[in-house]
Amino acid sequence: MPTAPVSSRAVERLRGLTTWPLVGPASLHARSAARQLGRRKPLRAAVAPLDDRLVFVLGSPRSGTTFLAGAIGSLPGFVDLGEVPPLKAAIPELAALPPDQAAARLRRLLWPTRRLGGVAGLRGVEQTPESAFVGGAILRAYPQATLLHLVRDGRDVVCSLLERGWLSSTRPGRDDAGAAFGSTPRFWVEPGREEEFSEADDARRCAWAWRRYASAARSLGNTVHELRYEELCADRDAFAGRLAGVLAVSVDAVLSVVAPARPESIGRYRRDLTPEQLAEVEAEAGELLRELEYL
Repeated sequence: MPTAPVSSRAVERLRGLTTWPLVGPASLHARSAARQLGRRKPLRAAVAPLDDRLVFVLGSPRSGTTFLAGAIGSLPGFVDLGEVPPLKAAIPELAALPPDQAAARLRRLLWPTRRLGGVAGLRGVEQTPESAFVGGAILRAYPQATLLHLVRDGRDVVCSLLERGWLSSTRPGRDDAGAAFGSTPRFWVEPGREEEFSEADDARRCAWAWRRYASAARSLGNTVHELRYEELCADRDAFAGRLAGVLAVSVDAVLSVVAPARPESIGRYRRDLTPEQLAEVEAEAGELLRELEYL
């Protein structure tokens, strides 16, 4: 099938835009659209009507969401949008809006990446973890959307978050959407617990994040399809069968893009967390760990 050639000069011009006649920071919209323009794709995808059967991959950071979204995005007819920066930057505000208002804003935020990025006719796969906190707005904005929640043992997530240092009390700087790293309370911290969050042990703060993200996704009930990271690692065939059924694609197609993650990543908390850190994790997130049968 013919693909749409996009010159490197056109991509660089879009990246260099300093003004943007749409909602949100110009630089974030330009960067997001340019990332899609830089990929080869069917020519019809650029001019087709918007395909609103989007897939939103939800879950705590370091739960395998990036891998899963990339795998789905490589299937024929799909495209991985990544973490769309304008959406990621707006989620704290969207989460505070009435769902109908948030839904209208959400559509405007995703339009530039999809239409100007030349992927309007493909099923976009959005993988911003914070999207879990605006699930109701997503379903209002895109009634045909598919929401996937990839769940991973919170203790292993804590290990990976500690390794990244995003929530470390000593971590300076900001992420690609402008949110501060470190112990600064995020929008998802419960009102009245901000000071407790800032002063918590790093391991407890990471467990706090896992609990809040996973709880937000699970609060959406049966509108979300829950998958397990551990099944992806240990039983690729079963995982592919579940995912194929949800996406209405062939199992063989999913098997061709879903390779098992490293089995040794399961249970890494046993070697990576100290008894003191594990106690902090279970104190903060033990109830959810039990509910998910990890404890």
